[in-house]
Amino acid sequence: METMVELDHLSKHFGSFVAVDDISLQVAKGEVLGFLGPNGAGKSTTMRMVAGFLTPTSGTVTVCGHDVVDDPVAVKSRIGYMAEGSPSYEDMTVRAFLSFIADIRGIPKNARAGRIGEVVEKIALEEVIDRSIDVLSKGYKRRVGMAQAIIHDPPVLILDEPTDGLDPNQKHHVRSLIEEMAPEKVIIISTHILEEVEAVCSRAVIIGNGKLLADGTADALLSQLPDHNAVCIVTAAASANDLKSKLQLIEGVDKIDQVDRGEGTAQLRCLPANGMSILDRVSEAARSSGIAFTEIYQDRGDLDTMFRQITVTEGGSRHA
Repeated sequence: METMVELDHLSKHFGSFVAVDDISLQVAKGEVLGFLGPNGAGKSTTMRMVAGFLTPTSGTVTVCGHDVVDDPVAVKSRIGYMAEGSPSYEDMTVRAFLSFIADIRGIPKNARAGRIGEVVEKIALEEVIDRSIDVLSKGYKRRVGMAQAIIHDPPVLILDEPTDGLDPNQKHHVRSLIEEMAPEKVIIISTHILEEVEAVCSRAVIIGNGKLLADGTADALLSQLPDHNAVCIVTAAASANDLKSKLQLIEGVDKIDQVDRGEGTAQLRCLPANGMSILDRVSEAARSSGIAFTEIYQDRGDLDTMFRQITVTEGGSRHA
């Protein structure tokens, strides 16, 4: 795959405070990268260096082969950036603002109205196109921020909290738009919303205290959880011990936790050795035991747990 964004030993210091600490990563065309971390972890600082708004203390950033320090104009022309809070000129109408951005981005005057129309339709801004930005809801302001970021059809998109303030329908629309654009671009999403990562990102990195702590697909990150691929069975409390004794004999079952669920039921949670898949073996053994059960399912784990484990156990949480 073609690498379009590369960070090489990137660091940023503010006096004695190290905001970003020796981060290296590559992002290829077609990837949607979720950039995760606690508040103060260094996410926004890193994004601002990639976008050319902050100069690195050390290390380099290249975008489409251009160094962000040595060739900043070339880099910025290839990036669409939606900053946190979607800053704009709020006394302008949406149409005037997008026309202003199109002019700055070098879109020819004879093509400007057509391109604005395409973007307005894509982002669903028709209802507010001639309203002043300052009277818009937070959700609409975010959508104006997205519109200005994509108006010049850049190969690299950097989106800081792109669905913040949007209702569920608007979130679905933005996520669908990201999926539509993804094959031909690099899209980097800085977010604290973990469902966003599972919904649209092909890969995620987690940073904490300015350091890169984890990098991989959502499935790869989840596989690091000690209870990844656990199998849960709900049965009558009176039968739980007998069923547990049979399931403990299965190859690959490392441990079984038993929890009283009330109303005469209990849950057996079978933890696999090394995250291996044991659903088929547990299901077959439970059925052949002759002991009735009402539920059986595999629990992959969740990114909330993964995030807490990485950022707390590896020292990734801080406040800036």
